[in-house]
Amino acid sequence: MRKKIIAANWKMNMLVSEAEAFLHTFMHEIGGENSVEIVIVPPFTALSRVSEILGRDQKAKLGAQNMHGEKSGAFTGEVNAAMLRELYVRYVVLGHSERRTLFGETDEIVNHKVRAAIDAALRPIVCIGETLAERDAHQVEAVLRRQIEGSLHGVNARELAEIVIAYEPVWAIGTGRTATPQQAQEAHAFIRRTLSELWDAPTAEKVRIQYGGSVKPQNAAELMRENDIDGALVGGASLDPRGFADIVKAAAAL
Repeated sequence: MRKKIIAANWKMNMLVSEAEAFLHTFMHEIGGENSVEIVIVPPFTALSRVSEILGRDQKAKLGAQNMHGEKSGAFTGEVNAAMLRELYVRYVVLGHSERRTLFGETDEIVNHKVRAAIDAALRPIVCIGETLAERDAHQVEAVLRRQIEGSLHGVNARELAEIVIAYEPVWAIGTGRTATPQQAQEAHAFIRRTLSELWDAPTAEKVRIQYGGSVKPQNAAELMRENDIDGALVGGASLDPRGFADIVKAAAAL
């Protein structure tokens, strides 16, 4: 059985002092919960302090919002995998729709980063998803398959089993609109079926697929009750420690 994974993507929010206050409240709220894997994904400026608070055992794992695909070099403003590893980062979000749409990241760029993350023993959370125009044009499956093939090119079955895929319909991110549980399940089932075709069925069954797109305490349980939805990549709702704790609790209760 796949262990649910709930990730808090704070995006460009949270000063270090705010991160400290969040974790104090959040850790108190979830108590000894360990049936769900929790990932905290702060901005780069808070990684060091959040790492210290979580400790080496990391009851909640530490994630980064992005990284560069090269090991070093003249890439002003970027960080590499080794820099993240030094801070005990376990996961890294790659190919988020905001990186794709605002910063022009292609499947090829995401793939380069995925390879670098795997080689550095970081676990990628690889984001894929369609725009509203693509959904209205009935291109959802074609878009998802293209992103899977491009972003995960060259990944072997053993490596794939360690990767988390986040399905995030672009039209539902930060808009308040959420895919219905049926819409989300259909996309997740297609993703798993595609993984089975491109790799193999046993490996596809191991891969955890998160849903991301206006997840909140009120809809989390309904979404994660679906067979192929293995957790959530939470944006805005993850900025409230009690609300995020409620999402974790909803996953734990399933």
